[in-house]
Amino acid sequence: MDAWLPVLSEFGFPVIVTLYLLHRIENKLDLVNESILKLPEHLSQQPFRSTEQKKMIE
Repeated sequence: MDAWLPVLSEFGFPVIVTLYLLHRIENKLDLVNESILKLPEHLSQQPFRSTEQKKMIE
């Protein structure tokens, strides 16, 4: 038990901060993943515009 105390005091805080940040980022990564999976569906619903048509609009 005495050997674990210096290890925990040296690495405990960075490990806890890392786990906390990973937990917070996980939700955001799930949203990004859902958006990427829905992207082909959204792109197929939009009308196709060629590059020339886009230049004419601008």
